[in-house]
Amino acid sequence: MIRFSEKEKKFLASIEEARFATTNKEMPHVKPVSFIFDDGAFFIATDYHTRTYKNIKANKYAAISVDIYRPGGHKAILAQGKVEIIENGAQFKKIYSKFFEKFEWVRKDPWKEGEAPFLKLVPLTKVSWGMA
Repeated sequence: MIRFSEKEKKFLASIEEARFATTNKEMPHVKPVSFIFDDGAFFIATDYHTRTYKNIKANKYAAISVDIYRPGGHKAILAQGKVEIIENGAQFKKIYSKFFEKFEWVRKDPWKEGEAPFLKLVPLTKVSWGMA
């Protein structure tokens, strides 16, 4: 398992948006996402009809970039890894609860198990900068 420093964990907890990259056999796809970082993994909500979901079904590997840009103060974490689809069960309920607490859009448009999955990116590589 890839380890994250306390500074990296604090940074990840402070950010709501990231860019998530997937690919099918032909074309990369990058989009902004809301995420939760929990137990060393990134969790992203998606829908079954999205390009992201279809790409993950075809290719289980993805990347996430979490960053802020301030002149002279850029900070970022880039992680690449394997994605698991979480559709129900205890892990779904745990992550859904965290999304519900953190994001207003989830409270405004809630969903249940089986209606929309989470993608769990387990990092195999990680690089960060600006965390000093």
